[in-house]
Amino acid sequence: MRAAERPRQPESATSPDAPGRPGRNGGSRRWTIGLLVAGGLLVALLLAFFVSPFASSSPDGLEKVAADKAIDRDERDHALASGPLADYSVRGVNDARLSTGLAGVVGVAVTFAVGGGLFLVVRRRDRSSDRRGDDAGAPVAAATGTRT
Repeated sequence: MRAAERPRQPESATSPDAPGRPGRNGGSRRWTIGLLVAGGLLVALLLAFFVSPFASSSPDGLEKVAADKAIDRDERDHALASGPLADYSVRGVNDARLSTGLAGVVGVAVTFAVGGGLFLVVRRRDRSSDRRGDDAGAPVAAATGTRT
């Protein structure tokens, strides 16, 4: 069969940029925000677990200067010093590296949960103000004397 005799397929089946079909060479391929967040969370969890055990156990600069200048002589433990994640470790886990890695994972998970929760609250609040017809630009317009 020659090219002119071949049955023609619909454009949506052959076009690399057709809706619902990934493009070639990454042209129309879109990464969703969910995939980006999941990938970032995965990287953060892996780093927290595998890299945090290699952190220095020496005091940081501020602690060293406080000790050198005797500023820390009245230092007391804080209220959570005997908590389950005190001193960057998980109480009850005897392996120091594993304990530090798990504490890092818990820290990343809690931070992600709090940040994600705040994001959802703010986003929901924005959407509810949009439904009421509030104009977010009104205060700016009133302050500058311009109308939109």
